[in-house]
Amino acid sequence: MRSQDENRRYPRVETCLTTRWQGMSSGCSVRISDLSEGGCYVDSVAAVTVGEVLTLKILGKNDEWLELTCVVAHHSQLGFGVRFVDLDEMQLAQIRSLIEAH
Repeated sequence: MRSQDENRRYPRVETCLTTRWQGMSSGCSVRISDLSEGGCYVDSVAAVTVGEVLTLKILGKNDEWLELTCVVAHHSQLGFGVRFVDLDEMQLAQIRSLIEAH
């Protein structure tokens, strides 16, 4: 069985970024503890479902919010991992900038 790290296409960097998320049944302000071009880990005890589509807003440079669409890839008692979907070039550039800053 492959570990989660072996399944990732993009390396993740540890970070601590203010984030808001909104799903079908709930949402809240949280933080993300790691970030890659393909996804991130959201520190939250909120109930989510694998496959659920969320809107994630990450507070970036100059106090601007980066809004992303993502899908829940896995969850645990302490948080959940998401995969970004439908990124445009500007969003990808902003994610890369956040990664480089950390």
